[in-house]
Amino acid sequence: MSLIKVVGIDLAKYVFSIHGVDEHGKCKLRKTIKRNNLLAEISKLPPCLIGMEACSSAHYWAREFTKLGHTVRIMASKFVIPYRQNEKNDANDAEAICEAVARPKTRFVSIKSEEQQAVLCLHRIRQGLIKDRTASINRLRGLLAEFGIVMPQGRYPAQNTISSILEDAENDLPQLARELLTDVWLSIQGLNQEILKYDRQLYALSKQMPAAKLLMSIPGIGEVTATAVVATVNDAKHFSSSRQFAAWVGLVPRQYTTGGNVHLGRISKRGEKHIRTSLIHGARAVIANCKTKTDKTSLWVQGLIERRGFKRAVVALAAKNARLIWALLQSGKEYQVDYV
Repeated sequence: MSLIKVVGIDLAKYVFSIHGVDEHGKCKLRKTIKRNNLLAEISKLPPCLIGMEACSSAHYWAREFTKLGHTVRIMASKFVIPYRQNEKNDANDAEAICEAVARPKTRFVSIKSEEQQAVLCLHRIRQGLIKDRTASINRLRGLLAEFGIVMPQGRYPAQNTISSILEDAENDLPQLARELLTDVWLSIQGLNQEILKYDRQLYALSKQMPAAKLLMSIPGIGEVTATAVVATVNDAKHFSSSRQFAAWVGLVPRQYTTGGNVHLGRISKRGEKHIRTSLIHGARAVIANCKTKTDKTSLWVQGLIERRGFKRAVVALAAKNARLIWALLQSGKEYQVDYV
């Protein structure tokens, strides 16, 4: 009797579908089990290739299955959809995953450790607080506009004037509205303190990560970007080239080529949004301070701004930094200005 060689698992919260095939692709296992029985069922199988879609619990299960001696691969759902036949259900999804994981051109997600996921938790919580703060400021701005009071644009100018607006007794702001808006302002101040606490934790973590310290030698790469990259990327060799890494971040142009005519459009914006956003902000800060510098990168950026404009230069520098990140992670060397 032939043994099971490839297994596809459709992950869920409580009920999981499993599909296993032998070396000839013949179905040998097709069943649905509950969460508390999954590890016991997988432990009965001989060492095989297990495929799963990338989701919230995929890295946990990947670590557990690896402990049992299996080879685990995690892939994005877009690589699974073309292999799903008939209607969409858990069993068909598991069969499609089993088919996709054995294909040579399928790209996989590197399995993260618990420490990496803990750092990413810090990033996600911090990003959520930043969104809440932005929403609160916009809410305060809109409510004040109902009474004819206009707040200045920008987060810092707005926060600098909120107190004076709420304390001004001559702006005809009703007492009830003044009390309610004061509560919103107090919540914004609380969010500022929480974000500052998480920023300090990121700064402390960056000093403990050798790879993060290495990346921070690149102009435009700070503690936030460096720790996010180190927590997300297990091994730079997972990417075959620096351009593939930049494409994974979403900083390469979309391509539409037909009949030998190459058309390049806007950046793809695929992959890691948080890392891409951080790279863009870092590039913008570098360009704002490169007008008086004469190093190779600054001169290149200055010429690019003249030819293509400020925003395109920002994206180009962010893509350049993404490639530098890949090079430093793979080589272990520090960034050198005017390196040839």
